[in-house]
Amino acid sequence: MSEESKLAEKLENQQQFTEEELKNIKEIQQEYLKIQTQFGRIRIANIRLEEQTEALDLSTVNTEKSFKELQERERKFLKEITDKYGEGSVDPETGQFTKNKSE
Repeated sequence: MSEESKLAEKLENQQQFTEEELKNIKEIQQEYLKIQTQFGRIRIANIRLEEQTEALDLSTVNTEKSFKELQERERKFLKEITDKYGEGSVDPETGQFTKNKSE
């Protein structure tokens, strides 16, 4: 087959899209690009949320640890003052201790 025949056959197989069809193709491509960008933004937002969640989890663990340490400190202190003064109550404003009557 000659070069001219190949070119003629190629031209016969080609058709030109209308302006409206080309416009439609471009609009579809643009919408895909917008959606891809939205997926990217959503993923970035998810990553940031995961980082914030990890930070909150760490803060929670540290706060729980502090809470348990404070409870232990309170337990030890109460044992010390109970051993020293006996059972009773204290007025935190005045520091006045009153023993329970049963002792």
